[in-house]
Amino acid sequence: MKKTIRLGGVPEHFNLPIHQAIERGEFDERGIHIEWTTFKGGTGQMTKALRNDEIDACVLLTEGIISDIIKGNPCKIISTYVNTPLTWGVHTGINNPLNNYLDIHDKKYAISRFGSGSHLMAIVDANQQGKLINKEQFVPIKNLEGALESLKANETDVFYWEKYTTKPYVDQGILKRIGEYVTPWPCFVIAAREDFLEANSDDVIRMLRTIHDSTDRFMQNDDSIEQVSTRYELQYEDAERWFHSTEWAIHGWVTDQMVKSIIYHLKIAGIVDKNARIPEIIWKR
Repeated sequence: MKKTIRLGGVPEHFNLPIHQAIERGEFDERGIHIEWTTFKGGTGQMTKALRNDEIDACVLLTEGIISDIIKGNPCKIISTYVNTPLTWGVHTGINNPLNNYLDIHDKKYAISRFGSGSHLMAIVDANQQGKLINKEQFVPIKNLEGALESLKANETDVFYWEKYTTKPYVDQGILKRIGEYVTPWPCFVIAAREDFLEANSDDVIRMLRTIHDSTDRFMQNDDSIEQVSTRYELQYEDAERWFHSTEWAIHGWVTDQMVKSIIYHLKIAGIVDKNARIPEIIWKR
């Protein structure tokens, strides 16, 4: 009998290699059934789902899961997923008078949830510029669709989201991109609940091998750019730039140094308490 693993992720082009592996039956060939859940609300929604035992594992932002593990989420990072940094677009509404990236720090920020990437990255980016954002400046809007509505109504002024995901809205004149921010670490990891890992370690390893095989094949496939462009409604040139600036992991190695670096930035930004106890974050198998 196949082992069902409840796996989640955002509805973005980064996860196409996983969807292709599901569609080609590659997990099934290794005795695993993947029950996929799409989370439009991003990392904050997924960390909550992990805590609530709604999913077993998910693909999410590195800094978001590390922060939540430190705050008590009983999970472990089991693999790097995308080795390259994430480029965040800094956006505002098309009719908002805000045009200068340097003028954003006293404005209202749309965030999917507190603890989400759109929240954490705004704080880290501001901190690296010597600026402070107050909690009252953040307005939770749940997801990208909520951000589009909020920015259009000028209820909020600034929104951080992956630049190629929002590029169609920029092209359509719905959003303005006034800046970019590149994370100083690998952007996506795969995390799983500790209790699930303890009971199903062999199945998790088979799942990871299947994902890594699919990401390797995806990077070697000349048709991948066209597939991304068509499936995610991106201009071919945008999909091409994104593809050639992205490297997926083909093994599960997670370095202690990467985790230490992220914790340092989270503490400096005040997202994690400087005296917080740091639990074991990486799955040691």
